[in-house]
Amino acid sequence: MREQFLKVYDRHNTRSVKWGKMEAVYQLDDASDILPMWIADMDFAIPNVITAALEERLKHPIFGYSYMCEECKLALVDWLKESHDWTIQTEDLLFQHGVIPAIAAILETFTEAGDTVIMTPPVYPPFFNIPTNQNRKVVYSPLHEQDGQYSFAFEHFEQTIIEHDVKMFILCNPHNPAGVVWSREDLQKVLDICRRHDVFILSDEIHSDLVFSQQHIPIATLATKEDRLVTCVAPTKTFNLAGVQAAAMVVTNAEIRKALQQTAQFHGQMELNAFASSAWIAAYREGRPWLDELKSVLDEHFDYVIETLTTALPKLKIRKPESTYLMWLDYRETGFSEKEVMNALLHEGKVALDPGSKYGKEGEGFLRINVATPKPFLEDGVARIIKGFQSLS
Repeated sequence: MREQFLKVYDRHNTRSVKWGKMEAVYQLDDASDILPMWIADMDFAIPNVITAALEERLKHPIFGYSYMCEECKLALVDWLKESHDWTIQTEDLLFQHGVIPAIAAILETFTEAGDTVIMTPPVYPPFFNIPTNQNRKVVYSPLHEQDGQYSFAFEHFEQTIIEHDVKMFILCNPHNPAGVVWSREDLQKVLDICRRHDVFILSDEIHSDLVFSQQHIPIATLATKEDRLVTCVAPTKTFNLAGVQAAAMVVTNAEIRKALQQTAQFHGQMELNAFASSAWIAAYREGRPWLDELKSVLDEHFDYVIETLTTALPKLKIRKPESTYLMWLDYRETGFSEKEVMNALLHEGKVALDPGSKYGKEGEGFLRINVATPKPFLEDGVARIIKGFQSLS
């Protein structure tokens, strides 16, 4: 199975955002010689069991209206129990075309224009973009950072909720971009604070299967059905299926579930596409061996990146992620600005990384690197990063 993670695929001309949209994203005339290590999209082939399931579906030449069947639901129910010791029922599940659309639907349903939403930057950009686009106010309680290690600033978090009459908290669990796996104690404190002030919790747990030495704790396992809470999960990050566009909202509270169903009806939301159910069942029923091997590969990649980059560039600081396939590189000691660093990486190193400010001002001085790529690409990318930084010196 390791061979699957070594093979290099040419993704040009496949309508890949990662490989085909860099000119627009980075405002370049030509990005054909730039290696992408930015968006959270793996360059690994999906598990063979999923490919086989999709090929089997393709044998039937009719692609009419489709739905997520009971087996789809049971596959996720069993996966969550086995992976995270989280017991849910099939009726707790509502499907969406991705976690971002799910976040938008939850925000629309349980907040109103002018309401305040809180988040803890640096964090995934849609967390603050979607509320802003829906005319919600956004306030921040930045994570505390020391030597690249992040933690909640609970006193500031609660005080900000009180001062701004916050209605919803968007939690990133595990955390993107810092790769933090929140502890049971952390999540219990978050839950307690939000209960005290009647704050709805929207928990994005899309990276929950990509956890290494720790154990992922779904915040819902600490909650009751009376708590105002929705959790978003998906196989898309785990199994590199973003283009299939399939996600689920886990909603144990019947009233909350009914409200979300009404929002879906309001928008005329259809069921998922004809391939989603086949990919979904194969991933959750048969994908674990591939995932175990992926995590072993990623662990090796983390070590390679840390050793190689910090040896060549001692002023860079990189902590090994506890989760995700993303690394959070701290270049603050170099003294260079984000504009200088990005210009050097793109034009001298010929490599595209995510600038830290994309994740809020707390991300300034950092870069996010996607290392879910075959070793030849990874080695090339690291060499390009070194070249870009050395050009600044």
